[in-house]
Amino acid sequence: EAVSGAQLLAQALRAQNIEYMFGIVGIPVTEIAIAAQAVGIKYVGMRNEQAACYAASAVGYLTGRPGVCLVVSGPGFLHALGGMANATINCWPLIVIGGSSDRNQETMGAFQEFPQIEASRPYNKLSVRPSSLEVIPAVIEKAVRTSMYGRPGSCYIDIPGDFVNLQVNKSSVKYMECCLSPPISVAEHSAVSKAASVIALSKQPLLIIGKGAAYSHAENNIRKLVDLCGLPFLPTPMAKGVVPDNHPNCVAAARSTALQHADVIILLGARLNWILHFGLPPRYRQDVKVIQIDICAEELGNNVRPAATLLGDIKAVTEQLLEEFNKRSWKYPSNSEWWQKLRGKIKNNEERSKGLALQKSLPMNYYTVFHHIRELIPKDCILVSEGANTMDIGRTMLPNFYPRQRLDAGTFGTMGVGLGFAIAAAMVARDHTPGRRVVCIEGDSAFGFSGMEVETICRYNLPILIIIVNNNGIYTGLDANSWEEMLKFGDPATCVPPVSLLPNAHYEKIMSAFGGKGYFVRTPEELQNALKASVTDKQTPSLINVMIDPQSERKKQEFPWLTRSNL
Repeated sequence: EAVSGAQLLAQALRAQNIEYMFGIVGIPVTEIAIAAQAVGIKYVGMRNEQAACYAASAVGYLTGRPGVCLVVSGPGFLHALGGMANATINCWPLIVIGGSSDRNQETMGAFQEFPQIEASRPYNKLSVRPSSLEVIPAVIEKAVRTSMYGRPGSCYIDIPGDFVNLQVNKSSVKYMECCLSPPISVAEHSAVSKAASVIALSKQPLLIIGKGAAYSHAENNIRKLVDLCGLPFLPTPMAKGVVPDNHPNCVAAARSTALQHADVIILLGARLNWILHFGLPPRYRQDVKVIQIDICAEELGNNVRPAATLLGDIKAVTEQLLEEFNKRSWKYPSNSEWWQKLRGKIKNNEERSKGLALQKSLPMNYYTVFHHIRELIPKDCILVSEGANTMDIGRTMLPNFYPRQRLDAGTFGTMGVGLGFAIAAAMVARDHTPGRRVVCIEGDSAFGFSGMEVETICRYNLPILIIIVNNNGIYTGLDANSWEEMLKFGDPATCVPPVSLLPNAHYEKIMSAFGGKGYFVRTPEELQNALKASVTDKQTPSLINVMIDPQSERKKQEFPWLTRSNL
């Protein structure tokens, strides 16, 4: 019995328990998408390869098993490179399958010919082209396994166009079973004991929870550890909800103070990169002791020499720490000066934010908008967020109560991920947690990167709620009157500020055009009504376009958000 290359690819992916494929079809990969659907893989046709790749990577984070991104050769492949890089830097498993030119036309200037294997290598853990149809299942198994084992990341598989419809006898194919789940590694006992001793001697401890902890499903162990030891904790953006944000030990509202004055910091699946200001002064004490817990040995010791290193799976290592502290019966005192300092800062910052949120002036500011969103969206929704101030202020104003339910620009700081992430989250929620809503909160600039994916959302009838916080620009914009005055100076290309976008753009009409519901709001009352209507309608996609003051900013920060070099 004969089987085609497209069928072999689809069967091999299904054998590895792949559920979702995102992409844009065309020569030479259309038959691969059709074959995938035939074996039960859900195919979501996107409008841009970048968004497709972001969606597939989000599936990897949400489920622990890679999603697949399917792209055509040449330009289609190149458009997906951003998604490959984003997945690898975020440490999310991803498989990208790219069609390429026929083998017998290589070096002849074939249609969309490009050195795809070579170009993909810097962004992937594995870049490979099967040598024959017979080995396709083995190559797929290796790629899926590689994407998940160790530090997760992207893997690229190159499929020559002539492979797709070429046929081979089934009896000659090397079929593979599903790869084993990633092995669980634990830390050395002596390292666990040393870390516990350092923590027990601390005067001002701080636990930092990273998205690696969320990915490893360590939430139950970490919650027990926080409660058992009485430790203050700070989640990184996508680790929000590993321990609920309303837990009394959460010090996110005193982030700068907590980082700057902690004498011992325990890093749980978080990296000392730009998000955590590299672990260096002035954002940290010169003598801070850092305990690193990470699945990747190469990460240990980056930027700061650690006091203790625990190499292993976050869930397994936190289990070891729990056992160690159960023996020691140690708990950090809740009435310490450190706790008093943190609670004082939390109260002060929350009062400042509340004051801004309750302002009655129009146009609204960010804090007022997020205050009403927080009051009306479901507590268990999956939050997707991107944009500069929109993402940063939203992180502080919108609590998460469950793990793996916040997706944002991530370690790579990538704009344009929002709608792809939201589509992936909605697909996964529909199959695994029916009824759970996806709320995608975008800056107007961020929405522009992938706005046409609104059509994808409507085509697959995904009841996503998109909220655009519209300030007419990137960082800040101009109001309509200022815009008109600016145009009097001449050509917009020479006189309009580079951060400005068209004032009062009606993005909600994009949603209406494709059959969803669109709302244009300027006041708190209009926002409340639009939110209530959108949350109540569990069947229809909706977009709320919220106009805010173009000059609205974050409240004054003690430090700038990005730590820059002094050179």
